[in-house]
Amino acid sequence: MIMSTWGFPDFDDHEGVHLFTDSKSGLQAVIAVHSTNLGPAAGGVRFWHYADSDRAITDALRLSRGMSFKNAMAGLPMGGGKGVVLAAKPGDTISTAQLEAFGRAVDSLGGRYVTAEDVGMSEASMKIIATMTRHVSGLPVAAGSAGGDPGPYTAHGVYLGVKAAAKRGLGADSMKDVHVAIQGVGSVGGGLARLLARDGARLTLADVNKDRAKALAVELSAEVAATDAILGLKADIVSPNALGAILTEESIAALQTTVIAGGANNQLATREDGARLAARGILYAPDYVINAGGIINVGLEYLGQGDEAEVNARIARIPERLVEVWDESDRSGAPASDVADMIAKRLIGRS
Repeated sequence: MIMSTWGFPDFDDHEGVHLFTDSKSGLQAVIAVHSTNLGPAAGGVRFWHYADSDRAITDALRLSRGMSFKNAMAGLPMGGGKGVVLAAKPGDTISTAQLEAFGRAVDSLGGRYVTAEDVGMSEASMKIIATMTRHVSGLPVAAGSAGGDPGPYTAHGVYLGVKAAAKRGLGADSMKDVHVAIQGVGSVGGGLARLLARDGARLTLADVNKDRAKALAVELSAEVAATDAILGLKADIVSPNALGAILTEESIAALQTTVIAGGANNQLATREDGARLAARGILYAPDYVINAGGIINVGLEYLGQGDEAEVNARIARIPERLVEVWDESDRSGAPASDVADMIAKRLIGRS
């Protein structure tokens, strides 16, 4: 059987790649379904400006594959998918009509894809999408219930993973005086920064929104760095929490850190970059393992399985999964990123 990438190197035997347009609202969207082997393909939708439509499709392909692996590693009975809505220009906000059109697009897939909040979206966005389809999660919920804004849950899981990485890579039993350079201080990175500051970590922050980075730095008595310099900063831990594909051959060569642990999706630009980190002796926390807190929250909401206590109990197991990956990496000599992929593929039946 001849396998085709359809001109997209990141096409990974996806079950479906759906392109939607709605002339009335101006919607242009991609929904990529990577796998439904474990259940409906769950993954958020992001609203973002891309240089061209091919890059939007590539992002959806990469992100949906990551969601398959993330949901499997988190023990959720859900597959992996991702939605991307194209913004006409940087800084655009999505309209109600576009959200409604996207909801109809989701509904047309009959439950094979379940959407939720991602970059450029909000709880309010999900409420509008939910007027058009029931295949949506991350909606406002009563106190103590699973669901709602996934950001704080993602941040909490990343925080637990950063502490596990500090212990593994630095031998640190506490975060006091551990220097963490955080790239991106939005919902996840900002939440992470506050949790680490509470523990006495020394922080350097960077964000494309310079005012946001400065304000948080004042709040937490942190330092500020430029976004194009933060990865190469000399720090104990570098924590990417913005967009993906930032760990490249060039940026890895410039790293001055012992640990990479952050919440951004698809941090490695290529598979080979995981081996480059390992060759430099840098401990890497595979992104879809450490950042699973948000999908655990909205996934259990959609499935109706458990409350906030169950969500937090599952998030608390993120460090255990990271240790499993690192232990196998040490035994086999394979990069942690490859080990995580191997485990995830086995779980979704693609070993």
